[in-house]
Amino acid sequence: MARATIAPRSIAISPTADVSNKLLYALARPVLFSMDAERAHHLTLSLLKRASGLGLTSLLAAPLPDPRTVMGLPFRNAVGLAAGLDKDGTCIDGLAALGFGSIEVGTVTPRPQAGNPLPRMFRLPEAHAIINRMGFNNGGVDAFVRNVQRSRFFQDRQGVLGLNIGKNADTPMERAAEDYLLCLEKVYPYASYVTVNISSPNTKNLRQLQGGSELDSLLAKLNDARHRLADRHKRQVPLALKIAPDMQQDQIEAVAQALLRHGIDGVIATNTTIDREKVKGLPHAEEAGGLSGKPVFEASNRVIRALKAALGDTVPIIGVGGIASGADAKEKIAAGASLVQLYTGLIYRGPALVRECIEALRRAG
Repeated sequence: MARATIAPRSIAISPTADVSNKLLYALARPVLFSMDAERAHHLTLSLLKRASGLGLTSLLAAPLPDPRTVMGLPFRNAVGLAAGLDKDGTCIDGLAALGFGSIEVGTVTPRPQAGNPLPRMFRLPEAHAIINRMGFNNGGVDAFVRNVQRSRFFQDRQGVLGLNIGKNADTPMERAAEDYLLCLEKVYPYASYVTVNISSPNTKNLRQLQGGSELDSLLAKLNDARHRLADRHKRQVPLALKIAPDMQQDQIEAVAQALLRHGIDGVIATNTTIDREKVKGLPHAEEAGGLSGKPVFEASNRVIRALKAALGDTVPIIGVGGIASGADAKEKIAAGASLVQLYTGLIYRGPALVRECIEALRRAG
């Protein structure tokens, strides 16, 4: 069923509630950081889901509104949740209660897959960073869609919901487009926008889809499918492309031209990096996988600036990578982003980071 996205009501923050939120996370963080990173991740989502089911998340302080219209969608504020935190869409309601202006869940693949062997997630606290090689672990697109449908966020049309799609690890690269097309068709009726993830370093050869003829072919097929789906569902769902921070200037310019050629509605910059220069010598720094957090901040900004120079105001940019403060969020916008997303900073700073970023961007106008 087609759905229109509307912004929910927002509640002014009580200073007491905000202090309580910070205190709760200050108490919880040492416990979570004493656990294996992936176990802590799952525990956090489980507790947040349970709190949402009991109605306890309604006690969280909600930010003041700062509405933005991007990709034709009404965002209640400019700070979103990045994909990867909730791969299966099981905790949409709990995450929405943290005050985000949008929620992006996934990456989802056509068939369920376990992902890479454990351990596959590592904290680098000295750098406020995480390395992960999860490998698109998820329960498959059919289970994912059921989870989305069950969420109150979707049912009540509470806000912007991004659904992030990928390919199965065992799908040959020459058939990768088939996986993206299947996922697009299944998630289309339930998404505010769909993100095409071709930039994870943890699925073999996936990043080759960012280049030349492979990217042109994929985007052409997705755009054709999107037009057919728009006719069927009587609404056009924006498509966004998520890219890596490790591209050179000429590669970024080529991606920008492909976005323009194929009418893609947005670009998310960036995913994790394979570069280790900024964490050299730290424990876990040589683990395989994608590095996120503060070490990717400048690389992400470099890509955003290059995209902005190539795209102007034609294709909006969503800035991701290393945001750990309100000032960082402002710098992403100054580089050329229209919106920002958080993930690793949320792990290190807790829910208070969401409000800090929203307030910084609201004051900046």
